[in-house]
Amino acid sequence: MSFVLFVNKKTNKYNLSMQINSKNQVKILLTYEGLKLKELAALMTEKSGKKYTPDGLSHKLARGRLTYDEMLIITDVLNYNITFTKLEN
Repeated sequence: MSFVLFVNKKTNKYNLSMQINSKNQVKILLTYEGLKLKELAALMTEKSGKKYTPDGLSHKLARGRLTYDEMLIITDVLNYNITFTKLEN
């Protein structure tokens, strides 16, 4: 089982998720922030200078083709961090 912890940079609030794929992680963040995929695509385009569309993002998420760099852009525009924690043996 995999756990993902998203921490909001401004409020320091967190959202613990048991979802293991990027599609579900992004859906959780969008729901939590009250945003639509269209708004996310616009924010990503503004941040990166690369054109993102809702359809393009939807296809990437559905096929599991979202890159790590794109996930970093998403978490940045939504004001979250991705945190890695070493597992104890």
